[in-house]
Amino acid sequence: MASANIVDRVIGYFSPRAGIVRLAAREALKRAYEGASRADGWAPRRPGASANTDHAADARELRSRARALYHNVPYIKRGINARVENAIGTGISPRSLASGALRRQVDDLWDAWQSVADADGVSDFYGLWARAYRSLRLDGEVMMRLRPRSVDDGLPVPLQVQLLEIDYLDSGKNGTLNGNTIINGIEYNPIGQVTAYWLFNEHPGELQTVRGLRTSVAVPANRIIHLFKADRPGAKRGVSTLASVIARVRDLQNYEDAELARKNLETRLSVLASGDVSQMAAPEAGQDVTTGSLGELPSGGVTSVPPGVNLTVIEPKAAPGYEAYVKHQLHLIAVGMEVTYEMLTGDMTGVNFSSARVALIDFRRSVEHEQWLELIPHMTRLWREFIDTAYLARSLPMREYAVDWSTPKWDYVNPLQEVNADNAEIAGGLSSISEKLRRRGYKPDLVFEEIASDFRRLSDSGVLPMLLAMKSGNASALPASIDAPEPGGQDE
Repeated sequence: MASANIVDRVIGYFSPRAGIVRLAAREALKRAYEGASRADGWAPRRPGASANTDHAADARELRSRARALYHNVPYIKRGINARVENAIGTGISPRSLASGALRRQVDDLWDAWQSVADADGVSDFYGLWARAYRSLRLDGEVMMRLRPRSVDDGLPVPLQVQLLEIDYLDSGKNGTLNGNTIINGIEYNPIGQVTAYWLFNEHPGELQTVRGLRTSVAVPANRIIHLFKADRPGAKRGVSTLASVIARVRDLQNYEDAELARKNLETRLSVLASGDVSQMAAPEAGQDVTTGSLGELPSGGVTSVPPGVNLTVIEPKAAPGYEAYVKHQLHLIAVGMEVTYEMLTGDMTGVNFSSARVALIDFRRSVEHEQWLELIPHMTRLWREFIDTAYLARSLPMREYAVDWSTPKWDYVNPLQEVNADNAEIAGGLSSISEKLRRRGYKPDLVFEEIASDFRRLSDSGVLPMLLAMKSGNASALPASIDAPEPGGQDE
């Protein structure tokens, strides 16, 4: 219990109840958690502000700094790209779960459409998502605008997707309109549903854009896929994933610049002369004696100086710990960017099989979490839009939205051990062959069809018995000859 001061005792003498209340109130002010104590002078910025308020205040500056680091700091660029290469890879591809001939029809239509899905014509559907994911990691958010096209445009499905940097969103747009509320450029109805995004017609940073003449228009929410990382409940916008490391990276850059300047000094020998320097050689016009060049000094020779002149040689000493400090900071930056230190720097010093496997297991969990909980739900929405548009264009006889997504396959750390472990799980009933194929980025049905086709061809050509005999090591079981199939008698 808190001790009573003289005021408490005086008040308690005249009103014991009031004295007890004062002591109880003072006790309540004591912190149960040391981390909540303000004795260290730490006062977080905007305490209690909503996620959207924090975004409005800082997101634009964070985005600008993150882009600058990506373009100018090699390991930041490598870290972002490493995440893209692992999460998107060559593409997260869909497979229709429709039955019968409809499945093949949907898959064939998708294969034809995805190559022209990009409204800007820069890449195909999978390249579009790679660029979108890179912007998501760098800027914290990105938008995909669904662009319906005319049937006369000749597309397999009259739909394209336009990738827009978040700069297109009019973040300064706030207020009310027809009973709706506009916050940071996003319009909400009275129950909090997004109804529209206020977008500029062109990027506000274009050279020909006149800042004062920029206007934004409302685009219906069903035409926009807004990708962002909602780290807080109620967040409607995202901030750069580099937010937690921007200051650290900049500090490290300043440290490296200072180290470079110090290294330059280490290569220089300076001499200070004091006393009577009047007898020394006259400096050239405009040159100070104290900063003049030493000239050519003979190696192993003895050079005399005037009497009364004292010379002090300055040799900068190397400061230890540079490499260890930089390496420690890069480890912390890698953690903030959600990649491994080796991915960030390419430094494989000290890595062995066990450490590499542990690091990759954690990294894969992080990537798969993002793939299935943050990316694939948006891809599924785009898939439904593709099916609806194809149906309305009479390219499909009916709507069938069921779909399965295949993520990029993971490469083995130790192929033999991992394949044996997978086989043991399948044999023990702990997993299915299809599940193992999906985990590696393959479509099980296509793999099974291809295996069956291969076995039929091997059997029809007579090669299969020879392979089985070679596998068993029984040379006597080898066929005497193999009759080649008739030309044109077997599909290639």
